[in-house]
Amino acid sequence: MRVLIAEDDPGVQRFVAKGLKEQAYAVDAVATGPEALEQAEINSYDLIILDVMLPGLSGFEVCRRLRESGLKIPVLMLTARDAVEDRIAGLDHGADDYLTKPFEFRELLARLRALLRRPSELKPAQLSVANLTLDTAAQVATRAGRHISLTHKEYALLEYLARRAGDVVSRGDIAEHVWDEHYDPLSNVVDVYIQRLRRKLEAAGQESLIRTRRGEGYQLTGDPA
Repeated sequence: MRVLIAEDDPGVQRFVAKGLKEQAYAVDAVATGPEALEQAEINSYDLIILDVMLPGLSGFEVCRRLRESGLKIPVLMLTARDAVEDRIAGLDHGADDYLTKPFEFRELLARLRALLRRPSELKPAQLSVANLTLDTAAQVATRAGRHISLTHKEYALLEYLARRAGDVVSRGDIAEHVWDEHYDPLSNVVDVYIQRLRRKLEAAGQESLIRTRRGEGYQLTGDPA
């Protein structure tokens, strides 16, 4: 999952970005309202974290413009103010949730997971492809009852493929959602991670679920080859 953080406090920005990266999220971070708008317009994000008091444009205004442009990306707003009026203003401008500073990172993470699981976003808490099952809250994968040991990044890649199950997903799409803006398009890191996943998914001699579509990308499917 790729997340944009718009936060002008360097300490808070580093704290949130570091924590999310450790949980296998791909993270881009900006410090002003205009930068947040620009990044949201040119990149594909799964979720946006917006501070209310951003320089240039407030988080309220950024959120309003995103909604007016038709973007339905879940938005979590952060604020140092706990006034009811501020929370109402954020929700009225199109935010999906609101978190008051200071906050526990565990609560932030739980709120992000809840937003990403919303039925309107078609992101269920459990994903299944053939005999492969992913628990997205616990970030645990099993196949035919066998636990699959994955690194954070391997899990993030597998979850993205599972959410797009049946689709042929290009390397560019994978890089955009699983890695961040520093991804080198000339790198073979996506192919390397796909091979790692294949080895782990097929560890018990089971059939491969990840298919290579030459010149197009990869496909996670339980259908016969």
